[in-house]
Amino acid sequence: MDRVWQLQEAKNRLSELIDAALHRGPQVITRRGTEVAIVISYAEYRKLKQAQKKLTDFFRESPLAGVSFERDRGAAREDLEL
Repeated sequence: MDRVWQLQEAKNRLSELIDAALHRGPQVITRRGTEVAIVISYAEYRKLKQAQKKLTDFFRESPLAGVSFERDRGAAREDLEL
């Protein structure tokens, strides 16, 4: 479960903040009531990074990769004013 830490508290209790991220999950840091950062374990960070793909790989692996699309060359809309 995420815990919210004020920035000053996070600075003063950094070791506890890191332990919480390791054992209880992401920890949110706020500054003047606004969420500004999150602390996660390195293992969680690696999982997130490995889950990312390059956009070109995403399109290459898409079920639509071999589909050919054609532009509709029908009559232009005359009721459209620019």
